[in-house]
Amino acid sequence: MSTVLCIDQGTSGTKAVVVDGEDNILAITEIAIRPDYRAGGIVEQDPAELMASVLDAAGRAVAQAAVPIDGVTLTNQGETVLAWDPDTGQPLSPMLVWQDSRAQSVCDPLGAHAGMVAERSGLVLDPYFTAPKLAWLRRHLTQAGVVTTSDAWILHQLTGEIVTDVSTASRSLVTDLDTVSYDDELLSLFQLEGERLPRIAANDEVIGETSAFGSTVPVGGLVVDQQAALLAENCLAAGEAKCTFGTGAFLLANLGETPTRSSAGLTVSAAWRVDGRTSYCSDGQVYTAASAIRWLQDVGLLAGPSELDLICTDDAHGATCVPAMAGLAAPWWRSDAQAVFHGIGLATTRADLVTAVLQGLAAQVAELGDLVARDLGGPLTRLRVDGGLTRSAVFMQTVADLMQLDIDVYPSAHATPLGAAALARKSLDPSLSLQEAIVAWQPARTFSPAWSRDRAESFRARWRRVVEMTQIQ
Repeated sequence: MSTVLCIDQGTSGTKAVVVDGEDNILAITEIAIRPDYRAGGIVEQDPAELMASVLDAAGRAVAQAAVPIDGVTLTNQGETVLAWDPDTGQPLSPMLVWQDSRAQSVCDPLGAHAGMVAERSGLVLDPYFTAPKLAWLRRHLTQAGVVTTSDAWILHQLTGEIVTDVSTASRSLVTDLDTVSYDDELLSLFQLEGERLPRIAANDEVIGETSAFGSTVPVGGLVVDQQAALLAENCLAAGEAKCTFGTGAFLLANLGETPTRSSAGLTVSAAWRVDGRTSYCSDGQVYTAASAIRWLQDVGLLAGPSELDLICTDDAHGATCVPAMAGLAAPWWRSDAQAVFHGIGLATTRADLVTAVLQGLAAQVAELGDLVARDLGGPLTRLRVDGGLTRSAVFMQTVADLMQLDIDVYPSAHATPLGAAALARKSLDPSLSLQEAIVAWQPARTFSPAWSRDRAESFRARWRRVVEMTQIQ
């Protein structure tokens, strides 16, 4: 199978990985970028800094690998947007990151249409998704150029094409879930009719060529970040689920080829379109995971993520946290929610506060697991996990305890680019099946529940009462 350069452009940085046909990592480069978090729900990125990180990381990885590259693929943040000039490629606005909540002002007047939006798109009317941010950008920043998700702009810089992929487009609120094509009525609702929209490509399609990293090679196998991880972790059958613990935490479950709408307040989107068939997934989000740990560092409660297992226990001694530093997603969908600590006293220690944050993150993921089970019509039997926070044994044990599930840790820190690599192989060699394009793996570690079911249910009931007491619901 082919050797591929995978560009994983994320919220906190850009990772470039060169992998061969057996998922052997030949080179890896990571460049950190930090969003600008400001009061009023503002979360922005500098497009020039972000693109420089893409070119620098990918160029270094190719040089380090010192082997011919057969193709390039990109996985992206999903709902981060900007305006840019399609003739010159120059950005015309900052990037509005997926966590940016200013587009709540776009969503609020459209409340009467929420049911129609959910039925058409499979998504919830919320500023987390693409279209409200695009509309806000048009109303408040610029009418010039085109407005797209970040992947379309990056791909234009690399190939000259204006294109996005099925999985990214399905996160937009203006794409019909059944056909995964733009919906005129939804575009009109957000006042985006007449916009020059990226072409929607299949996930096993070659969309163009680039010579940005040496010789001219095809670009294909595009996919949004969370669906890439779902694929890498071999969640190909309905009911198989994973959770990625990155800047946020994202629990996805494969729904098969039927786009069943959620009855539990989750979102449903396209997982991928391969060989002309579309698979779907149910998706629940926790807006702050690693970003909550970074906040603990910023306020001096934690020296760094490596300290988590040194100071945390399974008991916060009554301290409870709802870590809604960037609002709450499913099932509350409150972008205006704020983090809350409850049960704090003079005996509360630094370790208690940090433990309470970890338990609060795990409690939100457990809530999502219950909602996914409701949509699937039966409980999850186990959960596959990846991302930086899986390095914390205390946190993974807490997730297993509160979910009352076995947790399988993906053996690589690079699930997202490895999922994109599988799709790139498929785009370069259509004769491969999707299963053949994914390299088999075994868990690096499995965590089983240590808490009793009664203890887990008691904790979660207390945590939900804190959510209710703070009137976040």
